[in-house]
Amino acid sequence: MSKAAKKVRDKWRAKEWYSVFTPSYFGEQNVAVIPSEDPKKLIGRVVETTLYDISGDFSHQSTKLYFLVVLVNGDRCETILKSHEYSTDYLRSLVRRGSTRIDGIFTASTSDKYLTRVYVISFSHGRIQGSQEHAVRQVMGKVVAEKAAKLTYSQLCHEMVLGKMGSDVYNEAKKVCPLRHVGVRKSKLLSMPLETPSSEPGPSQAREPMAPIPEAS
Repeated sequence: MSKAAKKVRDKWRAKEWYSVFTPSYFGEQNVAVIPSEDPKKLIGRVVETTLYDISGDFSHQSTKLYFLVVLVNGDRCETILKSHEYSTDYLRSLVRRGSTRIDGIFTASTSDKYLTRVYVISFSHGRIQGSQEHAVRQVMGKVVAEKAAKLTYSQLCHEMVLGKMGSDVYNEAKKVCPLRHVGVRKSKLLSMPLETPSSEPGPSQAREPMAPIPEAS
């Protein structure tokens, strides 16, 4: 007697599709659709896109954005910005012979208790002295610390990604030496406060407590 044929479960049919939206400070735009059989498994997923895909401005194509799923409501995934960075090609294009590159890496806590790491970069016109590099780096740290102290994480993200922070550093640091580019080349969310929702999630809403942010992007 032949053995009964085993039923093969189609895992894809068991999955639902969920739309991933950027946070309000990036326009709440749908940037991806991802499948899952359990909405709770979407918490902590990271979706990559570019600033150009959100803004439609071609000059923004060199900025990569990584959004972290923190809440699932129905078929909608809510996110926050996990990190951003200049593309490798764009960063390489900024390098010039006879110019000094100045990097500053700073850890800051925002007014709403999000801990983030900010990577500021600048390029000078011509070679500069070590004392000038140090002075520019001090300006970078001062601007980052002052902004983080008074801004929420969403406001800080907006200023880092869209260039306001880089512009403020430039306006201060150009008094030290001539500069041709200043910007936040990269940011990384390190941790965020544990929040208790005002009401318990229903069957269509999934939330997991999150604090430390995983290193892998």
